[in-house]
Amino acid sequence: MKLTPLGDRVVLKQLVAEETTKSGIVLPGQAKEKPQQAEVVAVGPGGVIDGKEVTMQVKVGQKVIFSKYAGTEVKIDDEEFIVVKQNDILAVIE
Repeated sequence: MKLTPLGDRVVLKQLVAEETTKSGIVLPGQAKEKPQQAEVVAVGPGGVIDGKEVTMQVKVGQKVIFSKYAGTEVKIDDEEFIVVKQNDILAVIE
């Protein structure tokens, strides 16, 4: 199954959370915070959204940082994705 976003939406695949801290402490499941970094899997076409012209500024394959509580989590074929609006993406990691 393929996920195709509409409008100014972007499909993200969350990067795996770190299991240990930099000092080597292993974190249990509850203590791990969901990472705010993800890889762009699909990008909507943009266009006129709410009367404003929106051009998409992210591309498939880029790594991005997104707002902590943004988006809708979706599970397809045992894989989890997050669908967010482009303005919920804060930065591109290069």
